[in-house]
Amino acid sequence: GRCCTTRPPASGTRSTSASSSATSPAGRSSPTCSSAVPCGTGTHPPGPDGEGRAGPRFSPLLLTPALSPAALEYLRSHPLEPLDTADFEQACGVGVCVTPEQIEEAVEAVIGQHRAELLAERYHFNMGLLMGEARSRLRWADGKTIKNEVDLQVLHLLGPKTEADLEKKPKAAKARPSPMEKQKADVVENGEVGTETRSLLEQLRGEALKFHKPGENYKTEGYVVTPNTMALLKQHLAITGGQVRTRFPPEPNGILHIGHAKAINFNFGYAKANSGVCFLRYDDTNPEKEEEKYFTAIREMVEWLGYQPYAVTHASDYFDQLYTWALELIRRGQAYVCHQKVEEIKGHNPPPSPWRDRPVEESLLLFEDMRKGKFGEGEATLRMKLMMEDGKMDPVAYRVKFTPHHRTGDKWCIYPTYDYTHCLCDSIEHITHSLCTKEFQARRSSYFWLCNALDVYCPVQWEYGRLNLLYTVVSKRKIIRLVETGAVRDWDDPRLFTLTALRRRGFPPEAINNFCARVGVTVAQATMEPHLLEACAREVLNEQAPRAMAVLEPLKVTITNFPAPKALEVLVPNFPADESRGFHKVPFKPTVYIEETDFREEVDKGYKRLAPGQPVGLRHAGYVIAVQNVIKDASGRVIELEVTCTKSDVAEKPKAFIHWVSEPLACEVRLYERLFLHKNPEDPLEVPGGFLSDLNPDSLRVVRSAMVDSSVLSARPFDKFQFERLGYFSVDPDSEEGKMVFNRTVTLKEDPGKA
Repeated sequence: GRCCTTRPPASGTRSTSASSSATSPAGRSSPTCSSAVPCGTGTHPPGPDGEGRAGPRFSPLLLTPALSPAALEYLRSHPLEPLDTADFEQACGVGVCVTPEQIEEAVEAVIGQHRAELLAERYHFNMGLLMGEARSRLRWADGKTIKNEVDLQVLHLLGPKTEADLEKKPKAAKARPSPMEKQKADVVENGEVGTETRSLLEQLRGEALKFHKPGENYKTEGYVVTPNTMALLKQHLAITGGQVRTRFPPEPNGILHIGHAKAINFNFGYAKANSGVCFLRYDDTNPEKEEEKYFTAIREMVEWLGYQPYAVTHASDYFDQLYTWALELIRRGQAYVCHQKVEEIKGHNPPPSPWRDRPVEESLLLFEDMRKGKFGEGEATLRMKLMMEDGKMDPVAYRVKFTPHHRTGDKWCIYPTYDYTHCLCDSIEHITHSLCTKEFQARRSSYFWLCNALDVYCPVQWEYGRLNLLYTVVSKRKIIRLVETGAVRDWDDPRLFTLTALRRRGFPPEAINNFCARVGVTVAQATMEPHLLEACAREVLNEQAPRAMAVLEPLKVTITNFPAPKALEVLVPNFPADESRGFHKVPFKPTVYIEETDFREEVDKGYKRLAPGQPVGLRHAGYVIAVQNVIKDASGRVIELEVTCTKSDVAEKPKAFIHWVSEPLACEVRLYERLFLHKNPEDPLEVPGGFLSDLNPDSLRVVRSAMVDSSVLSARPFDKFQFERLGYFSVDPDSEEGKMVFNRTVTLKEDPGKA
């Protein structure tokens, strides 16, 4: 647009031409200025006496709605810098005028692009689209003026509204997607299926989440800027080179669960998607509950999900620095030693500490006494002087614990808390994005406060919604109770949703990552059905798990006219849909075993498998068998069938083909169902008796007489197979030579009762 010939006046005055948007007889506005005060004389508004008061000419901070975002963005980008008036006005479009001719031409061009749709849909067309495109062409134009022009030109093109135009637009019928399209499009959102098709990495591109760029922490809403902020950020960028840095900070006092999988994917995935790095940092500040097995298991699970930490660190690596900073915090009058009991300071409205204003030197001496072990546990704490969002006052920074640390031994008898440690460790490691779940939002103020109180680099904390699953519990305390009562064997019992349990059951890591991607990263908490995770497992296992044949409830079948004097070899494709991926051989002898449920003496309507007078084909064998004789035991139970066989290319095509084994391996198969009967076993309204009263008595069925074909003989723990017609199974670590054990991961199809 053309510039005004005069500069804007001060203090938010409006000239008549800009504020009134006078309309000409033709229906179009007079020239509009982009600033709130487009044209003026450089004087202040009249005073009480009616006289104008001379003053400096300076454009107001709050401009028109179109310009306010530009002004705010400029100020965010130039914190603590003296305001360059000319540069500020240029960035905000102050003094730029947009003529009626320019608005008319822009709207005309936009309507020309959509002319065909407008004529077809008339007033049912989305007019907001025209507005948006016209605004994008004329950034500084007044929105109302553009709307007036759009209305005018649409009226000129279409004429007045008819009765048909006033009727509600009928909803378009949704086309039914093909199975392949549906498989690609289905995504889980808050327990439902959506149409998000982006991968996790695509979702985690920095722009998609609107996260700040490294070094631009100050642009984040709520970020506290101090006189030293810009210098600290400059040092930070010099150290990191502008690299995105995240961290995954688990406590090593339990096994990771499905909720942690989302955190791992988010932290490592966001760094990977933006060419950054992610630290694995153990938050080992509570020596009473930490064990070496948890450290090992956590790293193992991170790597199992496919991620490699940039560095493996521990909060205890920084104990010396954290202690030094605690002394500095006291010296600055921001922390004090307190003697209130734990019970006194619990909750959101504890009584103020009578020691809050004790002298700095006194707190320094007492804190040193704490370090030397002169106070018992609970007799003294170091507290920080701040109020948190949730109303909690003066959170504890250090407490006394006479417990040796697994890494530092007896060096310390005081240990820092999460509230004190977390942000400072992030600062030490120059984390750019401190990603955590929503419940830590109440600690954001203390995060910023502590870094700024010590004048150290302050990262940005971002919160996201937790991932929860129905029909399970994930709390460490509750899982320990399940183990202690014998409801489950251990943390890796396949009925649990810890990551070690999911691995043991046979869930591929890709399936868990895909599940996290489909849930997405949102602020809202996501509570999902387990069958949605199972669906992800089926998709991956269908591509990864080679086929084998197994029989869970064997029924002996003797072929009386076996076509060869010795065993035949049958070639079975590892992946029937893609035979280029190889074959394996299975023996075919006069004695085979089929599923007991694949035979019936009496045929019901719709039954297609083996019965007297109803032959079936043997999968992959090339033969059809027909019942000749049914052999029963004394109780009348069928224990054997005598059959004849005919080559498939000679026999009439059977109604069905069934799986079978011959010269099989004996194995044990463990079939799993949900551990709990109700969706929310921890909800007292749903389960008044507590979660232990809600256990499903049929959550595990062990089949000890199962048989599997010999192609799996060399399989190792965690190897996965699809047992044809039965489901996906994984070799359990309990397997021994001569006795394999398989866990059923999921059935081939979703149980309709689970939806």
